[in-house]
Amino acid sequence: MIQDMGGKYHHGDLRAELVRVSLEAIAERGVESFSVAEAARRAKVSPGAPYRHFPERESLVAAVATEVAHQLADEVEQAAGEHDDPVEGLAAAAGTYTGYLIRQRVGMDLINAEVLQGARYAELHDQTRRLTDQFLLRTMAVAAPADALELMEQLFTQAHGYGTFWLNGVFTKHGYTPDLVVRKSAQAARVAVEGYRHTSP
Repeated sequence: MIQDMGGKYHHGDLRAELVRVSLEAIAERGVESFSVAEAARRAKVSPGAPYRHFPERESLVAAVATEVAHQLADEVEQAAGEHDDPVEGLAAAAGTYTGYLIRQRVGMDLINAEVLQGARYAELHDQTRRLTDQFLLRTMAVAAPADALELMEQLFTQAHGYGTFWLNGVFTKHGYTPDLVVRKSAQAARVAVEGYRHTSP
C-alpha cells in the first residue's frame, strides 16, 4: 500500500512492488524499452525512490529476471514432480513453461537477456540453474549423456516457441486456447524425448 504524505510515501515493500510493476512493464513493451522512471510511475513513487533499492536500471531488470526464474523453477518443479516417469515429467515441465510464458509474457528471453550476463548476477544464475536442472536431471534419465543437454535445449526451444506463437497471434488465428497450446507443447516434448530414446545407444 502506498500513501502520499506531503510529498513523501510509505510503501509496505517498495522493492517487491517495483519488481512487480517492472515485470508488467517489461512484459508489455520489452526489456529494451523499460526504464526506471516507468517503474517509479507505475509504483506511484518519486522518480528517485527506486534507486534506494536498485543502484541502476540493470539491477532492477536483474531482480525482475530473478523473480521470473524463481517462479518458473517453482512451477516446473511442482508440475514435473507429480510424475515418476521422466518422460511425463519432461512433458509436464515443457507444458508448464509454455503456460507461464503465455500468462506472464516473459521467460528465458528475459532470464538470458544480454544485459544480465556476468558474475554480479549470481542470484539470477542460481535460480536459472534451479530451472534448467528440472529439465536436465530428467533428460539424463532418458537420453545418453552426450545427448542430454541437446535434448534439454530442444525442449526449451519448443516450449518457448509454442508460447511465442500464441502470444504473436499465430495460434489464435486457428482458434487455439492457451490450454490447448500447453497440451500441444507437452505432447511435442513427449515426441522429442522418444526420438532421443530411439537414437541414443
